[in-house]
Amino acid sequence: MASTLTEREIDESRDAFNLFDTVGDGKIESSAIGLALRSVNLNPTQAEVDKVLREIDPSGKKRISFEEFLPIMQSFRSRTHKVGYDAFVDSLKVFDTDNNGWISSGELRHVLTGLGERLSDEDVDMLLQGFEDNQGLINYEDFVKNVMNG
Repeated sequence: MASTLTEREIDESRDAFNLFDTVGDGKIESSAIGLALRSVNLNPTQAEVDKVLREIDPSGKKRISFEEFLPIMQSFRSRTHKVGYDAFVDSLKVFDTDNNGWISSGELRHVLTGLGERLSDEDVDMLLQGFEDNQGLINYEDFVKNVMNG
């Protein structure tokens, strides 16, 4: 599974993992897995973490090596990307009044500049470049794929 990560991502993940190695033996307490995952910008729910812990350490006393942690992290990373993509597309479907996969670039611009983490007009111009057709519409699934694969 680690083959999908770059060397840099593996090194950064190892650095984050090592922050939770309180003994210095290259392992962390299984109970620290959730914190370690969150430290590499993943956001598993506590229920997801608990499920993994039950699978890998029913006793709750095992120390986990980085080599054991890496496939767990990769599993959450791939799930997060899929959930993120689906959630992003679903949120834009609200603006697809014709249910044809296209939304107005003006509506998308409004969402990106006015809601949540607001983007600047310049950032939105850069994001929308190449996606707007001659009628001012954007295929939002293609747009989301591009943004998430960025």
